[in-house]
Amino acid sequence: MKLNLNALKDQKAWLDAGFTLPRFDVEKIAEKTKAAPAWLHLGAGNIFRAFPAADLQQLLDEGLCDKGIVVAECFDGEIIDKAYRPFDSLSVLCVLKSDGTVEKKVISSVCEALRCDGKNETDDMRLQEVLSAPSLQMVSLTITEKGYAVKNAKGDIFPFIQADIDNGPGKAASTMGKLTAGLYRRFKAGKLPISLVSMDNCSGNGDKLKAAVLCIAMGWAQNDLVDASFLTYLQDETKVAFPISMIDKITPRPDAGVARMLKECGFEDTDTIITEKNTYTAAFVNAEETEYLVVEDKFPAGRMPLEKAGIYFTDRETVDKTEKMKVCTCLNPLHTALAILGCLLGHTSICGEMGDEDLNKLVHTLAYVEAMPVVVNPGILSPEKFAGEVLEKRLPNPFMPDTPQRIATDTSQKLPIRFGETMKMYLQREDLNIADLKVIPFVLAAWLRYLMAIDDTLTPFTPSSDPLLGQMQEALSFLKMGEKVEKEQLKDVLSRKDIFAINVYETPVADNVALWLNKMLEGEGAIRKALKELLA
Repeated sequence: MKLNLNALKDQKAWLDAGFTLPRFDVEKIAEKTKAAPAWLHLGAGNIFRAFPAADLQQLLDEGLCDKGIVVAECFDGEIIDKAYRPFDSLSVLCVLKSDGTVEKKVISSVCEALRCDGKNETDDMRLQEVLSAPSLQMVSLTITEKGYAVKNAKGDIFPFIQADIDNGPGKAASTMGKLTAGLYRRFKAGKLPISLVSMDNCSGNGDKLKAAVLCIAMGWAQNDLVDASFLTYLQDETKVAFPISMIDKITPRPDAGVARMLKECGFEDTDTIITEKNTYTAAFVNAEETEYLVVEDKFPAGRMPLEKAGIYFTDRETVDKTEKMKVCTCLNPLHTALAILGCLLGHTSICGEMGDEDLNKLVHTLAYVEAMPVVVNPGILSPEKFAGEVLEKRLPNPFMPDTPQRIATDTSQKLPIRFGETMKMYLQREDLNIADLKVIPFVLAAWLRYLMAIDDTLTPFTPSSDPLLGQMQEALSFLKMGEKVEKEQLKDVLSRKDIFAINVYETPVADNVALWLNKMLEGEGAIRKALKELLA
């Protein structure tokens, strides 16, 4: 079975192989969508196909809407040419369930796929047409947190963004530039309403998106390249809304085991596609069954009834609480703890770590003993139930091909939110004592030990990429196996609020970090020994 519209006509072959097929007229829906698009998505990666596109598929199957999605990729256009167009924009979603079953769905809600990375002028023009369509209600984005960056750490505008500002809306080349140019077209067409929804996994995602758009728009206004009142339009929430959201679904790279399973079913398009920009994709997407998307309900142009597909729409405060529950207590800290210690203890899968009695106990203690007392309860989701699902169903799922090495990427950027916010609360609340924290100091010590790039068998390994990796390794170059360190030697590192959100050195946490780090430096097997001592 090949993945294309013509091959889908032989429904029996697909159904006999266990695939779920679309229950709507794909070509008719595509025709309506192209004529009057309602939903545009920027970012054609795996999370898009596994989550928003699949949710819309459910609405289309149930007859709850009559239009699909237009997707555009402005960064890595090879995705469109290699993972969309050869397959008529279809994809196969493999939902890997914790009970060992795999649900296979043909996703056909993507009705038009545009390559907009500067290599296809026709698609770039079409993107602007879609952005300015009066029928358009929403632009959603999954472009990673880096996609919203318009300035460097010093506050200077990046050269590629400055080029967009200098060249004006007609020649914008970046994702943010092209989006802002499309908004200017909507402004000129009669101040048409729109909602711009970041679905990226970062705090205050809608605010980051708004700041990026306004930065470019202000530059154009200062250069007299747009009407000054364009800025007023962008800041009028009755016209242009930038809701925040919280998203949670694991969609790893295409897995070889899933590819073999599909091939055994008779599905032929199983090759992994690796682009020049190192994007890993395929005609299929493998993803966990659990998913959460909570969105601030600000849609001045209206929206599809996506709540009927399980998406939560609520107020800003509730979205913020949900996001904090996830990233500060119930999921992300557990992931990071497993990532750091998994690399040190020789694990290559998250599910394998959950089968490690010591690590399993560590993350349970982290979640229920140290993090849960400071959890922010959003009301719409139970923190205890959320954490329980993470610990008992999601992380142990043997069919989710996720690795500690992948999750360890950019750890220095994750620590402030994943552990710093909890430490802050322990400092602020009178009923809590930061000196009572045991697991968090242990994990921080493990990260310092990780930066030595030597595992618990004293075998060198390559740390995952991190913008502060070189800097931190140099700052800790005095660490040596078999040699003790004094807490004072760690002052420059533990004082960094940009890494830990607080000055750890000035708290009792520093004493525990030094204590556990020294135990981990004792020699081969010292990390495992320290872990057992912690949990005793």
